[in-house]
Amino acid sequence: MLDSRQIKVFAEVVRTGSYSAAARSLGYTPPAISQQMKAMERAVGTPLFARVGRGLKLTDAGQVLARHTSDILEKLMSVQEQIAAVARLKAGRVRICAFPSASATLVPAAVSRITDSHPGIRIELTELEPPLSLEALCRGDSDVTLGFSYADVVAEQPDEELLRVPLTDDPMLVLMPTWHPLARRRSVDLSQLAQDRWIAGCVRCRGHLVRRCAEAGFEPDIAFASDDNLAVQSLVAAGFGVSLMPAMVLSFMRHPKVAGLPLVPAAHRHVSAYTLAGHEQIPAVRLILDALRQAASEQRPRGVKAAP
Repeated sequence: MLDSRQIKVFAEVVRTGSYSAAARSLGYTPPAISQQMKAMERAVGTPLFARVGRGLKLTDAGQVLARHTSDILEKLMSVQEQIAAVARLKAGRVRICAFPSASATLVPAAVSRITDSHPGIRIELTELEPPLSLEALCRGDSDVTLGFSYADVVAEQPDEELLRVPLTDDPMLVLMPTWHPLARRRSVDLSQLAQDRWIAGCVRCRGHLVRRCAEAGFEPDIAFASDDNLAVQSLVAAGFGVSLMPAMVLSFMRHPKVAGLPLVPAAHRHVSAYTLAGHEQIPAVRLILDALRQAASEQRPRGVKAAP
């Protein structure tokens, strides 16, 4: 395989016409230039120069290489400049995969912070709920994934290849229509809603609802289920049931005829960012993770702690 340093030396030998002239130009000794060219000839498997008197003449193979040397060096320079731009955060691309409420809150705040200071970085966003979002990360379809898990479940142990970056704990609220008998309370115990019908969310959210209700001593009568947060709120407002919803959702979207009450005892979900282990050292990925931490800190409701 050709070495970039050898290519540069070869180009200088061709330009100056001799090892000694190339040595003076590059600040090397003539033997050092000779060794570089011998190593290069071994790499390509054929002589590149032939001695003609005291001078040098390019062999046929040397002429082929000489015709391409300029292009090779230009491409190497271009690659080096692009890599340097990425390292200086003047360029690069980061693909984020997030669940809907995070893509409506944490992601815009983080992306805004980054694009203001690093406009050359391209950020792309797709939406998936966990665990599908983590699977996308493992497949290489995203660089940073936002996911969540519930506090009443043993913390997920992600693949050893993944790095988990805790962001925040998102409180769970009970949604009920504003005319519900308990709507004016400061908080509510799930046992007080044992006779109500329920509206469930995504598969993971539904599992959390069923577990919490079981702890409160009843099995919820789930009449509707929807992954659409607006649809859930509309169903609640119309009186078709009550629901559990993260405070993060209500921070940007609240139906005027819906009340959200904290649970007693409190419940929350852990929100985290994930990337492949070692990728946090990539400048643009590290920048995204830092911006997500800052966004989570700024948007965290008063009294709510960061995720462990």
